[in-house]
Amino acid sequence: MALESYSEDALHKRFEDLKGLDHHKNDLITELLSRMDNLSNNFQQMSLDHQRETQFNREGQLREQQLQNELRKLKSFMNRDPFVSVLIDGDGMIFEDEMIKKGEMGGKEAATKLGNAIRDYIHEKLDDVQSDCKIMTRVYANLKGLAEVCYKSGIVERSNTLEDFYRGFTGSKVLFDFVDVGPGKDRADEKITELFKLQLSDYRCHHIFFGCSHDNGYARLLEQYTEPSLTSRITLLEGVPFERELKFLQDQYSSVRFGELFRARKININSPVQYTTSLPPANQAVRAASDSSGAPLPQSVYQSPYQPITNGSHPSPTPSNASIMNPKAASWASTAIAAAQLASPPPTPQPAPSHPATSEEIPRNRSLQRIDPPIVYDKEVVNKVRNMKLCNVHFLRGDCAYNPCTHSHNYKLSKNELASLKTIARMVPCYYGSECDDPKCIYGH
Repeated sequence: MALESYSEDALHKRFEDLKGLDHHKNDLITELLSRMDNLSNNFQQMSLDHQRETQFNREGQLREQQLQNELRKLKSFMNRDPFVSVLIDGDGMIFEDEMIKKGEMGGKEAATKLGNAIRDYIHEKLDDVQSDCKIMTRVYANLKGLAEVCYKSGIVERSNTLEDFYRGFTGSKVLFDFVDVGPGKDRADEKITELFKLQLSDYRCHHIFFGCSHDNGYARLLEQYTEPSLTSRITLLEGVPFERELKFLQDQYSSVRFGELFRARKININSPVQYTTSLPPANQAVRAASDSSGAPLPQSVYQSPYQPITNGSHPSPTPSNASIMNPKAASWASTAIAAAQLASPPPTPQPAPSHPATSEEIPRNRSLQRIDPPIVYDKEVVNKVRNMKLCNVHFLRGDCAYNPCTHSHNYKLSKNELASLKTIARMVPCYYGSECDDPKCIYGH
């Protein structure tokens, strides 16, 4: 009997030992159950998180696919009509004389050459621009003023030749346009500046060719866009050499000169074309013949200056380079020579006035071109007077023909305001230019 060999104390001791073992066993089971509960809860939480992430990823993938499709459509739309823009200030960037003389055909030739030159430059220099992109060209200028300058300088025979030229230029290509801004200071500049800003922010405009080498004023505009991402999209076109302030910006911008397209020199209207050598009697005879027949003389102020006759003889008339270049000038010179042979030269050669002489002398230069004396004015006063809507004719000539007049006659001008009003009136070019012989004319010559 094994139990009989144990004492009562021993049995109690063994019982206590067994109770301790049960306690440890229960603790272990309790701990295991607690851990299992925690793991179960964590598993459920992770299962929920996984389901949520799976759903989010699925929705994200669908959204990404949708956005990619929209982006492809947007890029396709934005790349549908890529173009490069050619902006030219036509008052200073003037096409070569030989093309202008051809009128409408010359305009078409100029448009073709310009388009080909731009296309070749894109192919050679601009790798990021599609070679088949469209070329949109805008030329802004005061057509009447520019035509008068070209006519008086002997570039064209008729003043409307330039109009024919730009008609051909505009009609030759769909996206080539000439815009007549009319007379007025900075009209072309303002239009070009606004279009430049608009196109520079247009994603479809991949590049801008900017024809502005003659005007320092455009330096203010270009100074605003010196970031490489912007300067890389601009190329400066050079006609006449770049003005001083624009030269400082050449290092930041690309530039190109199309030599066969634009004049490299400004038209010097202060050095008139000499149609013939001086023939004062002939000039008077031609004027007299014109007055008697009623046919108007050509409106050119670039006629030969009168020279004194020495020893009672006339200098032999020889055609100048301009006469050879300008057939019309040569024909007028021939008419003048023929008239001179029929008319008796007066003792003192003087140009015949178109209407009675006045006590007020008209200032003219050596070539008998009318010039305007300088006016000292205050820019702030000019801006003030400009907004006052005063009648220029009333205050400067005293003979306003409008009754009632839409502008004010009742303001008392100060000396500075009067000078400013004269300055404002001179901003409008005179219709007759430097040929004008009205001593009371208030417009610019």
